[in-house]
Amino acid sequence: MLTDEELERYARQILLPDFDIAGQERLRRARVLVLGLGGLGSPVALYLAAAGVGELVLADGDAVSLSNLQRQVIHAHADCGGNKARSAARSIARLNPLVSCTTIAQQLDEAALQQQVAAVDLVVDGSDNYPTRFALNRACIAHRVPLVSAAAVRAEGQLAVFDPARGGPCYRCLYPEAGASSALSCSESGVLGPAVGVMGSLQALEALKRLSGFGEPLKNTLLMVDFATLQMERLALARRAGCPDCEGLTGA
Repeated sequence: MLTDEELERYARQILLPDFDIAGQERLRRARVLVLGLGGLGSPVALYLAAAGVGELVLADGDAVSLSNLQRQVIHAHADCGGNKARSAARSIARLNPLVSCTTIAQQLDEAALQQQVAAVDLVVDGSDNYPTRFALNRACIAHRVPLVSAAAVRAEGQLAVFDPARGGPCYRCLYPEAGASSALSCSESGVLGPAVGVMGSLQALEALKRLSGFGEPLKNTLLMVDFATLQMERLALARRAGCPDCEGLTGA
């Protein structure tokens, strides 16, 4: 049962007919892994915490740098030099002390990802390299955990939710090349801060929909956004025959 404080804090979303108290209680019981507390992970963590997700597992081995502050809004100037996961946890504590945060101040290898994913209800990917994304994809498939994925660079963004255990493709179906060492980076190509913020906010939105039962979650779709023109495009996604990660997986 929600407390009086929770009823007041979350009143505006509880008022939504398809959300209600039942949706809020589902959020309170949820445990979410946010991998990467940079440009994408910043709005994700803030909005999930503000909405009342019960526990956030914040994982990032990087330190906050001055060049991060243009877009990584969960961190402040005083956090420079400190670990991003710990900085994010401090911001969340100030925003909503009712949310429990577990911090992992190191990069997670595949074995560690498997362990962490097995203990959560949903994963939000804010990482910036393909090896990590592929390893995270395998862990989510193995433990049948939905994966909310996004990317943003320059003035472009994309969003997809992968849940092959319940039907549809996995991340590797969309990006089959395992040999790529890194994604297009903001440090080399540049990025508009609000573009990353919008994509991270959309990740948070999809996570909240999945966890609470509200609305119609994004499914079997890649949402692409051109922020220079504000044009959006939705592309249908399907499983790739012979995908080395999800081939043979049965899903509803």
